[in-house]
Amino acid sequence: MTAALRHFNPPSLGQQLHDAAAMTRPLMLDIIAHACRRVSSRGGGEHTARILRLIDVEAWADAALALIELELPLWQVRRIAYDEGEWHCALSRERELPDWLDAAVEARHVDLALALLSAFLEVGALAADVPRPSVPTVRPAPNPLYEPVGCENFS
Repeated sequence: MTAALRHFNPPSLGQQLHDAAAMTRPLMLDIIAHACRRVSSRGGGEHTARILRLIDVEAWADAALALIELELPLWQVRRIAYDEGEWHCALSRERELPDWLDAAVEARHVDLALALLSAFLEVGALAADVPRPSVPTVRPAPNPLYEPVGCENFS
């Protein structure tokens, strides 16, 4: 298991998001420190600087969307809806599919940024659960006694 995934603890971060009434700077920085690998690996890159500027002005929803864009390039926001006092957010890899075919990750919270980040952490937890080999798989070498034979008669 890589060091980045070893320190990633989705239940505790998810519980912090669930218990929070609103987004705060320390909570956002905690999420970045524990669940974001690309923000810290790119150092002072343009995307990281943009996210930090959004955090400084407390544009929490924009910062959450920028984190999703940077950390989950294959995922897109499928749906953001407000219903009965809660924000419902869905992230998907195949946004163009109908709802009933898509395997979207959904989250909800009273605060929009917390709903977006909850869905972000759910995707991160799914990615951490998928086992990945450290070496790419290759097809095994063919049997040395195997010889292809042409069966066609071209005469």
